Amino acid sequence: MPSDARVSSRYARVLSIAGSDSGGGAGIQADLKTFSALGCYGMTAITAITAQNTCGVTGIHGVPPDMLKAQIDAVVQDIGVDAVKIGMLHSPDVVRVVADAIRTHQLPHVVLDPVMVATSGDRLIAQETVGVLVSELFPLAEVITPNLDEAGWLLGRSLQDADALEAAAQDLRALGAQAVLLKGGHLPGDWVVDVLSMPGAPQAHKLQSPRIATHNGHGTGCTLSSAIAAHLALGLPLQQAVEQARSYILGAIAAGADVTTGRGHGPLNHGYAPIAQRVFENS
Repeated sequence: MPSDARVSSRYARVLSIAGSDSGGGAGIQADLKTFSALGCYGMTAITAITAQNTCGVTGIHGVPPDMLKAQIDAVVQDIGVDAVKIGMLHSPDVVRVVADAIRTHQLPHVVLDPVMVATSGDRLIAQETVGVLVSELFPLAEVITPNLDEAGWLLGRSLQDADALEAAAQDLRALGAQAVLLKGGHLPGDWVVDVLSMPGAPQAHKLQSPRIATHNGHGTGCTLSSAIAAHLALGLPLQQAVEQARSYILGAIAAGADVTTGRGHGPLNHGYAPIAQRVFENS
């Protein structure tokens, strides 16, 4: 071997396909912060540009589907992808472009966060997009991560208590999802209960934690789904990736609970415990 030969190595590579949040707390911006904090190399394919801050969304401008496709192709063909986080997809054409890209490039470890409503209550997705999202992307995702409102919208019923979560997760899987992490954070009470329903498991895995009192919850869903994708890229199996991602987000919420950013729903502290960048030997 030549004396100057080097071992080839690379980062764990995670692609976020999502909308941009000009306020920096959610969307692409939250995803990149999360990837970096968890030791991964983050890349983006932006689906839409939003004008928003901690108080709400004042404008949405969709990226043309052909430009979205070009972003994904450029990243995949050069850098490569170990996991994918999908966030806001505002139109049926955008959903189809993403589904086609996943199939064409055989993208692994897809985490789909079916973003429909912002923390402020602003709707982020057109009604006609929902059906296409379910039919095209649910079967391609390793896990989907809806919150209570999104699950209720998808299933056409209201979910009122923690006892309804497991049945709802199973019903979401019946729509075509391989695995479902149903987030129960919008339910009242001192404890937050989420359920993870996976293939081959006789019952859903329940995850519970004490509720953290804070007004800073903007970007929580984006951060959790991107943290799951990061841990999948790092080689963890799904249940462990979800547990580690949940641990990270609880720390980020707690670290930013008393910080004032803007006049509305502030962001988490994504960088509260940065981890050194990890590299892998190329095989």
